[in-house]
Amino acid sequence: MSTVAFIGLGNMGGPMAVNLIKAGFTVKVFDLVPAAMQSLAELGALTATSACGAAAGADIVVTMLPAGKHVRDLYVTDETSKGLIDVVAPGTLLIDCSTIDADSARFVAKHAADKGLEFIDAPVSGGTAGAAAGTLTFICGGSDKAFEQAQSALNAMGANIFHAGGPGAGQVAKICNNMLLSVLMVATSESLQMGIDHGLDPKVLSNIMKVSSGGNWTLDKYNPCPDVMESVPSSNDYQGGFMVDLMVKDLGLSQEAALLSNSSTPMGALARSLYVNHAKQGNGKRDFSSIFEQFAHSKQIKK
Repeated sequence: MSTVAFIGLGNMGGPMAVNLIKAGFTVKVFDLVPAAMQSLAELGALTATSACGAAAGADIVVTMLPAGKHVRDLYVTDETSKGLIDVVAPGTLLIDCSTIDADSARFVAKHAADKGLEFIDAPVSGGTAGAAAGTLTFICGGSDKAFEQAQSALNAMGANIFHAGGPGAGQVAKICNNMLLSVLMVATSESLQMGIDHGLDPKVLSNIMKVSSGGNWTLDKYNPCPDVMESVPSSNDYQGGFMVDLMVKDLGLSQEAALLSNSSTPMGALARSLYVNHAKQGNGKRDFSSIFEQFAHSKQIKK
């Protein structure tokens, strides 16, 4: 079985690395938070003192990082340090699962190609629950060869693997998806609250809409109204899950992409404005379904 270096063990990366261990891969990990590495070491992972140390000698490198700057700085050499591209062995497959701008993905892919390496951008959808269950969706951009080589590792972490196109295509598809998700979450929240304002039970209303023409993923898997659905952030004071700050980041990427292509995205722009405002009210670290509170009456809001 191949050796995988996994760099970035946050809410998503940690569970993804666990699933690689369970699948029988030798996993070398690095994170800036020592406790994150320790929890993986207890499950059988090898730890490294640096990202380059983890990547050296690995067959596959997987990264899960916050933003494009972090991905560029990690992979590509600058004046102060070597990048992963310069320390990995020939033939190493590079997989970045971060959600970043497409240009950053293409930048790294070009530098990797110049070194004779295959790089694939493979952002994920499915949230922390999907990461833990190994049911993530991977949306990949890269060559046919890279996509084929990535199958064994991606199948250990996900249930749906898509090849969207060449370098950067995975990122474009991902931000299209997240823009739609944000709009669905806002619309679901305001619809549920309007029903509550008229005396409806949100559980009953949710069940009605789930099997009607308004049915969508947020109603099926991630209801934003507290105590309607178990084991989702809304029933845990919006803790865990996908942070508002990350949704703001992704919606910023979607609007940048829209400007580049002269695309009309009025609903995406409105969703971004609502989430930016929600973050400014101190909700940045809470789950993005907490946007429901923007529509609830103050007496109903749980803090």
